Amino acid sequence: MDFLDMLRAAARRNDSMLCVGLDPDVGRFPDALRGDGQKIYDFCAAIVDATADLVCAFKPQIAYFAAQRAEDQLERLMQHLRCNAPHVPVILDAKRGDIGSTAEQYAREAFERYGADAVTLSPFMGRDSIAPYLRYPGKGAFLLCRTSNPGGGDLQAQRLADVPGQPLLYEHLAQLAQGPWNTHGQLGLVVGATYPAEIERVRTLAPTLPLLIPGVGAQGGDALATVRAGWRPHGPIVVNSSRAILYASGGADFAPAARAAAQATRAQLNAAKPIT
Repeated sequence: MDFLDMLRAAARRNDSMLCVGLDPDVGRFPDALRGDGQKIYDFCAAIVDATADLVCAFKPQIAYFAAQRAEDQLERLMQHLRCNAPHVPVILDAKRGDIGSTAEQYAREAFERYGADAVTLSPFMGRDSIAPYLRYPGKGAFLLCRTSNPGGGDLQAQRLADVPGQPLLYEHLAQLAQGPWNTHGQLGLVVGATYPAEIERVRTLAPTLPLLIPGVGAQGGDALATVRAGWRPHGPIVVNSSRAILYASGGADFAPAARAAAQATRAQLNAAKPIT
């Protein structure tokens, strides 16, 4: 089963558009684990076990592991996911962007070392910077398109005078990902929940691509506006929430609290989906 099939199957099975982002900030861990970089796996595995039947994907953020020299714990977590939530695809949030042999090594890291089902990438260096990832049959790649951060528009919202129609950069990228770059149907796009009008524009330009949408929850993205702008019957959305779920409680009940937050977010997203 390739990534897109796996994503759709998980969404149906768990009745969910929710992705839980695994961003283990040891300074925000529950009291008994706080500050202990050796407890990253324990924390994340507990979150996975509490929410695996509520999500369409998990998204570990590699920087939170690497900063604590915890790549070995990320490997253990990926194995835990494969054993305990085999029906849920895993998107490695790495945002890599390089060319040639370096990109080949990053692709090996994502898909061979960690066994991710998909990865996030920066497409700023062009198609040859993502080509090594697309040589892995069945794997997915989400390209940064219109991101949720305030500074995203510094480049993404600039108009391309030399391209027919003078699209904005993010619009041009959406067209490339829907068309000539997506030769094997492996691409998706990252669009931020903080910009629902841009989500709708991306969806118009890329009607069938999966959209990874961060920003719901702690970043303030509106769930209703996000779903209305991005969800289509043949265009899945993966709505990520990290901090609002991971740190729903600072006590020993952190896992049940995360589950309750995930249930509430899933219900909120599902309530916003148009009836078809």
